[in-house]
Amino acid sequence: MQNPFKFGSLVDGEYFTDRKKERAFLKQIIDSPNHAVIISPRRFGKSSLVAETLKNEEREIISLNIQSVTSSIKLAEALYRKYFINHPVAKARHYMSHLRIIPTITINPLTNYPEVAFMPSVNPQVVLEDVFALLEKAGEKKRLIVILDEFQDILMLDKDLDKILRSIMQAQKNINFILMGSQEDMMKKIFLRKKSPFYHFGSTIYLNTIPESDFSDFIEKRLPVGYLGKGIPKRILDFTRCHPYYTQQLAFQVWFECQQGISDKDVVIVSIDDIVNAHDFDYSRLWESMNNTNRQVLLKLAMRDESPLENRELPSSTIFSALKRMVSSGILIKNGKYVFDDPFFKLWVQRL
Repeated sequence: MQNPFKFGSLVDGEYFTDRKKERAFLKQIIDSPNHAVIISPRRFGKSSLVAETLKNEEREIISLNIQSVTSSIKLAEALYRKYFINHPVAKARHYMSHLRIIPTITINPLTNYPEVAFMPSVNPQVVLEDVFALLEKAGEKKRLIVILDEFQDILMLDKDLDKILRSIMQAQKNINFILMGSQEDMMKKIFLRKKSPFYHFGSTIYLNTIPESDFSDFIEKRLPVGYLGKGIPKRILDFTRCHPYYTQQLAFQVWFECQQGISDKDVVIVSIDDIVNAHDFDYSRLWESMNNTNRQVLLKLAMRDESPLENRELPSSTIFSALKRMVSSGILIKNGKYVFDDPFFKLWVQRL
């Protein structure tokens, strides 16, 4: 029998949990001439939400993770590559004739996919204007959907890239943009700060944890019959705090342990221990890569679950800088207060 829980990749179909309101709102946005901005910590299911919402769409979709590019030119090259995967170069020649700067296009013999490159001296703004004009043409019959993930990283590529992109994207009439990001502070800086070029560019969707009642029902329906009514969903959710990724991960392990005949009393504890032990090497490497300040802050947070800023042993400015770094790297989440993103790592730290 197949395990009914899924994590580590796109969660779709029968594995997808709740998010009815968010799906309905996103669908309404892309069915209009508007754009969506989706903000949540990593592994909260942004990509799964978008994939589940768009699964029956007949429109062309181009998706790109900004973290995969290192400059404005590389961004343009990546968008061209995505375009030519959907539109064979031979058929796109007419549109390409209108480009001011023609890229060099080759076919990778190993992947059979196109590779796109520009000379280093080209004007980034011109090539970005050209590629977005090409995408605009592609959406003439049916609006194109362009998904840009980890969008906050545009601030780390080239100077004024946000201004350039805003000036280009605001003129697009045949494209729905879905702009996603996991760095909440940076995404708010881009879309909610009045002086930002992207101020109020689209409707914002904040993804939080899934409501406990919905997640509990989801887990209960998938447990083996002999384990129903044992309070297992609550014990799982108390540990994971309803974090979508880690809840699916723990539920997956619990279901496996149930198949091995572990008693209902011990199954959640055994599953948690198995996951922590399986990741011991990764957690050790992560811990060893940290400076002493980060370690002190995490130990305080893991042991007492209180604000590290109350720590009298270090200056508040030092603690705040450490917290900011660890939120940026995804170790911590700021959700009203600072908490561990990974509850298994928190338990590992508690056991040091």
